[in-house]
Amino acid sequence: MKKLPVGIQSFEDIRNDDYVYVDKTNYVCSLADTGKMYFLSRPRRFGKSLFLSTLEAYFLGKQDLFNGLAAEAYENAKPEEKRWVVYPVLKFSLSGGAYQTDEGLSNTLRFALDQFEDKYSIIHKEDLDLPTQFRWCIREAYRITGKKVVVLVDEYDKPLLETMMINPEQEERNRILFKSFYSVLKDEDEYIRFGFFTGVTKFSQISIFSDLNQLKDISLTDRYAGICGITEDELHLYLNEHVSELAEKEGCTTESCYGLLKEMYDGYRFSAEGIGLYNPFSVLNALSDLKLGRYWYSTGTPTFLIHVLQGSRFSPVDFKNGIRTTEQNIMDYRVDRPDPVPLFYQSGYLTIAGYDRRLGQYELKFPNLEVEQGFAGSLFPYYFHKDESERFSDRPFCR
Repeated sequence: MKKLPVGIQSFEDIRNDDYVYVDKTNYVCSLADTGKMYFLSRPRRFGKSLFLSTLEAYFLGKQDLFNGLAAEAYENAKPEEKRWVVYPVLKFSLSGGAYQTDEGLSNTLRFALDQFEDKYSIIHKEDLDLPTQFRWCIREAYRITGKKVVVLVDEYDKPLLETMMINPEQEERNRILFKSFYSVLKDEDEYIRFGFFTGVTKFSQISIFSDLNQLKDISLTDRYAGICGITEDELHLYLNEHVSELAEKEGCTTESCYGLLKEMYDGYRFSAEGIGLYNPFSVLNALSDLKLGRYWYSTGTPTFLIHVLQGSRFSPVDFKNGIRTTEQNIMDYRVDRPDPVPLFYQSGYLTIAGYDRRLGQYELKFPNLEVEQGFAGSLFPYYFHKDESERFSDRPFCR
């Protein structure tokens, strides 16, 4: 059996070290050839960083990494001169920074720009502010390579989520920096080949959505519903041997084991007609440990969600009965109107269970047993006393 890529977010490492890779490169090719600037919202630990790493390898022309994948066939069907074109790639990874000070965000952005300058032999100018250095990098990379620049931004919203409740003044300063920094992309559009932003939350008031109007949000589109996560077919195709091993450990048939995995980790949907998806982080950990556990919850409840929850009138009864809401409401979070519904959906605690086309309304519910039980154990105490929350923690209450 191939190794399981637990905690590995590098496409290159997965391919070079013979880990299981669930092929998502058909989405890479589709995005690259049908548009220019995209935004994708998905819950934490759902494969966003790996997909961005796959985009990076594709635009860097690392052909050998795609042997046997959908992208290989797609590229080979092109005229030879258009196959595996190499572009300069500027990638910002914001998931690991500390953003409670003015230097936090600026240092993270500056580090990525400095690395890009080193890679493409761009002369560094000390007196440039961040937006101007960003502009300089894009134009110089185009001049040096003769190719337009690919810009990838992973977890763009981390500096805002980390500060929005506990340090709103710093959040506002981070927001202002974002506005001036990302406005460069609109101004330098003629030098941009492709752009892709990922995040958990879409802040409707941040500049990349209000000013950068060429950024297409694909978070709720049927066409890209399966871009992250594992479908039922993919589970059987890529992980069947590992499921059989888990079944042997559990003392049940492989078919029964698939049923257990489905109850625990399946059920996510990210569009009106979207395909059902398993949480990849939980599935891979369960198959690696040969144990069904609450892996996604073990990574912790986001602090920002607890703060929003405490300040709302949201009732757990709504989870049991289902929540009806509009597309705009589940995708656009406004700090000045702290409705927890979009945060619960975008964070993965709720998912799309149905859609009423006549009314244009979505129904949201818990996706699976792992989330139900984890919610009861982790978030119920913010509504009830401890003894009351424990009454719900061992049984599903929204089915």
